[in-house]
Amino acid sequence: MSSGSRHGARRLLLQALYQQQLAGNDVAELLEQFAGREEFAGIDQDYFRDVLGDVLSRMAELDAIVDEFLDRPVSQLDPVERALLWIGAAELSAQADVPANVIINEAVELAKEFGAQDSFRYINAVLDKASGSLR
Repeated sequence: MSSGSRHGARRLLLQALYQQQLAGNDVAELLEQFAGREEFAGIDQDYFRDVLGDVLSRMAELDAIVDEFLDRPVSQLDPVERALLWIGAAELSAQADVPANVIINEAVELAKEFGAQDSFRYINAVLDKASGSLR
């Protein structure tokens, strides 16, 4: 798979996890909804499914992983930041074939696109620190 198709998968993962935080959708609902999107055909669908399932099955664990590197309670994170940290922590801990710098850079790029003004700096700092304990 091309890196673009993984980037697309992460982009949709961010949107799915954002939606999950607002509406409480489960894995099946999110998979059904996002598989129906036009852009789904061009992404790494297996990666999307794997990471989505991993994150949703380990949300509390992923919160605990990133919590030690935060300057505020996890509950006070913006939903975009929290979703990006979940994706990053899940990938850092479970996707050994993906270099840590790629995972962090992807999260930073998505934070620039979807996050608050300087959230990309925060995402970068937290995932950089977390990568030391996860890798």
